[in-house]
Amino acid sequence: LPYAQDFNVWRTTSEELREAERLIKDNWTDVRRAAEVHRQVRQHMRKKMVPGVKLFDMCEELEDFSRKLINENGLDAGIAFPTGCSLNHVAAHYTPNKGDDTVLQYDDVMKIDFGTHVSGRIIDSAFTVSFNPQYDPLLEASREATNAGIKEAGIDVRIGDVGAAIQEVMESYEVEINGKTHQVKSIRNLTGHSIGPYQIHAGKSVPIVKGGDMTKMEEGEFFAIETFGSTGKGYIREDMECSHYMKDFHVGHVPLRLPRAKHLLGVIDKHFGTLAFCRRFLDRLGETKYLMGLKNLCDQGVIIPYPPLVDAKGSYVAQFEHTILLRPTCTEVLSRGDDY
Repeated sequence: LPYAQDFNVWRTTSEELREAERLIKDNWTDVRRAAEVHRQVRQHMRKKMVPGVKLFDMCEELEDFSRKLINENGLDAGIAFPTGCSLNHVAAHYTPNKGDDTVLQYDDVMKIDFGTHVSGRIIDSAFTVSFNPQYDPLLEASREATNAGIKEAGIDVRIGDVGAAIQEVMESYEVEINGKTHQVKSIRNLTGHSIGPYQIHAGKSVPIVKGGDMTKMEEGEFFAIETFGSTGKGYIREDMECSHYMKDFHVGHVPLRLPRAKHLLGVIDKHFGTLAFCRRFLDRLGETKYLMGLKNLCDQGVIIPYPPLVDAKGSYVAQFEHTILLRPTCTEVLSRGDDY
């Protein structure tokens, strides 16, 4: 029986796919180096994450160790974004500003989310730390949901299907906290995302609930597959003092009147480019009295502030995240380690 359409008779062999891979392999050594640093930093820092540690000191140590291991060199290699150490009902985007004396407690659930990059190729990976065993099912829900999302992801897979797979696993878990049973919920307005060079959110969002859009994942793309399991509403809003900022990736030239804002933008362009930064990073560069200039840049739309994202007070959120690469022959989980 002849084919009705001619275009269906030709098939790419595995041999050709492997050859295609060899041709673009050079681009992957950078991101793999960033991934190896991420693994070593989190292994080194795990033993320092104990009740009683000051979050400010912990983040500073983690970032200094990252800079050392990755051979920080301007915009060519270094930290991709500030270390998130969001506690309990805070889901993301919290890192201590100067003067924040928060101390880690035995009953805390802490999400450690940090990034490394080499030549703009970013590794974005996160895990959750808790000490009280009653939270274990919550952590397991997020870990397994992330793994389910990774298994589902692939070339030509629709993004909405990944979200459905994640939610199914996440919401099959229950957790008993202080005698009260909660069903673990996927946070419906948080997502994973595609990653581009020097661009942590490159346009595609990977939902963690079903009913998302049906855009396809494509060959050669990098994705951060991350899930957030919550005992609260499963819906986040912005709250608390802002610490994370990032230059708008698509912003053109904006005329600035304020000399302080001009100077600060110069510093940001030189040290961070379009990568995220926090106030501690500016302090470290010796910048002072920059808050007015920073506010001006935010008002002008040059810099975007990312305040902490929180669920209902009294709830607990866990997060796990990996960066994956969709190769012609397989899905490579770049940030996978022995720990998660």
